[in-house]
Amino acid sequence: MKKIILGTNSPYISMIEINEASEKQLSIVQKIAHQTWPVTFSNILTPDQIKFMLSWMYDLKALEQQVNEKGHVFLLAKEDGDFLGFASYEVHCKNDTKTKIHKIYILPGTQGKGIGKKLINHIRDIALMNGDKFLYLNVNRFNESAISFYKHIGFYEAYREVIDIGNGFVMDDIVMEMKLD
Repeated sequence: MKKIILGTNSPYISMIEINEASEKQLSIVQKIAHQTWPVTFSNILTPDQIKFMLSWMYDLKALEQQVNEKGHVFLLAKEDGDFLGFASYEVHCKNDTKTKIHKIYILPGTQGKGIGKKLINHIRDIALMNGDKFLYLNVNRFNESAISFYKHIGFYEAYREVIDIGNGFVMDDIVMEMKLD
């Protein structure tokens, strides 16, 4: 397991460890998602859509499939033994020179303290080591705080897409990119 310790100048967080999640730790990813999604999306999605999407994307079998069949790598952010957030990514997504950030969620009580930026910087470094030229991600077009955060750290809007996910639900997203130097 790869382990990277990142310090910060933030008065809130002294040391954040970012580790690649093992398959056994996918239950931690699931737990963080279930704590984060209702807060993050309560003003954007219906409770039924939140429940559907959590079941669809964060069922343990679905998480295992994302790792074992789709090539997603999950990272966990941890401080003093507590898991505070996660991200997942895929280098060379769609056989392109782009790394996709599939997921990134930070526990609501710890947002705004630099954890998301540390996860993205870690993924950025991995993308560069693998020769990729861009990071990209999807964000719900109504998630204004996330869009603002992504723009602040260098992402820009590339395009918009609406994805039918079944059960009468869609993901109405902005695809944002960051050029890597």
